[in-house]
Amino acid sequence: MNIMLVAGEASGDLHGAALCKALRERAPAARLYGMGGARMAAAGMEVLEDLTARAGVGTTEAAAGVLPLYRAYRRLRARFSGPERPHALVLIDFPEFNLRLARAARRHRIPVVYFIPPQIWAWRGWRVHAMRRLLSLVLAVFPFEPPLYRRAGVPVAYVGHPLVDALANAPTRAAARARLGLAPDDVVLGLLPGSRHSEIERALPVMRDAVAAITAQRRHTRVLLALAPTVDGTHVECVLASAPAGGRTSRPPGGAGGLGGSPEPPKVQMSRATYDVMRAADVVIATSGTVTLEAALLGTPMVVCYKVSRLTACMIRSLVRVPWMSLVNIVAGRAVVPELFQDDATTEALADEAGRLLDDASARDTQRAAFRELAGGLGEPGVGTRAAGLILGAARRAS
Repeated sequence: MNIMLVAGEASGDLHGAALCKALRERAPAARLYGMGGARMAAAGMEVLEDLTARAGVGTTEAAAGVLPLYRAYRRLRARFSGPERPHALVLIDFPEFNLRLARAARRHRIPVVYFIPPQIWAWRGWRVHAMRRLLSLVLAVFPFEPPLYRRAGVPVAYVGHPLVDALANAPTRAAARARLGLAPDDVVLGLLPGSRHSEIERALPVMRDAVAAITAQRRHTRVLLALAPTVDGTHVECVLASAPAGGRTSRPPGGAGGLGGSPEPPKVQMSRATYDVMRAADVVIATSGTVTLEAALLGTPMVVCYKVSRLTACMIRSLVRVPWMSLVNIVAGRAVVPELFQDDATTEALADEAGRLLDDASARDTQRAAFRELAGGLGEPGVGTRAAGLILGAARRAS
């Protein structure tokens, strides 16, 4: 049995790896191949294409990657005929690319299963019409998704969110701090600047300047930065070492600006152990994305910021159907964590919000209480096993 899986981003690679592992356990003889990253490769999938380090955020950010995307599309589509034809195509997030691939698969009468489907409830709701024509099954990860798809006539099954499984073995706070060389009583601020090159370029300078302002007032604060597997550590170091925006660091929050010049660049400890950073931190500053949901499920208070190109920002504002950008607030249905988007994501605003959380234990506890509610609605453990069973069922019916 041949199963093609397609993921185009770091988060998709993470969830795809868990799915590959579950498929291997239930069908050891199945051949898994497709597009993904190092994690899916380690889980036993033959990686034909890897675009996880190239993924863009929006219109202008993705433009530079059009040629690699087109090459990957053609190579995957070529497998739809001949002896290596898949018995099922499994799509993981990455909708711009994956819905086009679904159209080609449908022409070849290959069942298409979508795991972590497009967020039609947030934006581009018209995609549901294409999904009704192209998909054999949607594997919904949020409890509010199945009714939306059923009303639109899209076959759907609720499996729960894969982070429920991914975080099952996350370290305790004490273990994470010990591994990172932190004392139990250290005040720790974590940075989660994203998994894409464009996110590092746009969001990290603001985070860096905000951290400089925060640590100018709170000199004993330790700063950690989580490096995604798709991010070049040398590039991150260069951004951290570069001059602040405008050649100076903005005032520290609370008016502590009379220091005789710009605060010293913050000392930042980098780590590839993302969950260790999240668990060890008292507060994190995170870019919007899956990482915000991960931090919430680990119980870490946060401020969310996001900066994109002006063209992408205009597109987002015109298409988004919900009043929030972070998954935490979207899933909770209310403003649980502060969000700073585009022009609102300034050094001063970010430093003020993060500094307030560091200083206010009750504000942190309020976020944690909301996170516990959120975690209770994301399904039971065994998400990968449930999803694998449904995928194998679709593949066997096509065999």
